[in-house]
Amino acid sequence: MSLVMEGLALDDPLRAHVEDKLAAAVRGGRRPPTAVRVGFTDQNGPKGGADIRCAITVELPRRAPVHAEGVAETHRLAFDGALDTLARELKRDRERRRDVARRPKKYFAARQALAPDEASTPPPARPRRRSA
Repeated sequence: MSLVMEGLALDDPLRAHVEDKLAAAVRGGRRPPTAVRVGFTDQNGPKGGADIRCAITVELPRRAPVHAEGVAETHRLAFDGALDTLARELKRDRERRRDVARRPKKYFAARQALAPDEASTPPPARPRRRSA
């Protein structure tokens, strides 16, 4: 996984925190991400206020990139907000993929509906196909 951070100094202690938290957030998926991009920007300059924006983009193989943003007063709070959003998006994507895989396919459902009720003989076992 390649990690690109923009908007932070090379000696900033937040860099280690960002690397650790991102590694923990993307762990648990079937395939590791190919690239992660974290960008910090100051929206309104030196005026102050909640204006630090953290944008995280995770590129996963064979899927659309997942993007999350957070806005807060400090870099760390903005990152934590974006990380929470990213974790929620990744979890939602995993659940959606799992539910689609569990749903019965239309030909199986049609065959079950048209078959006579034979309680004594179970349907023939077919080898399970797995897609990528």
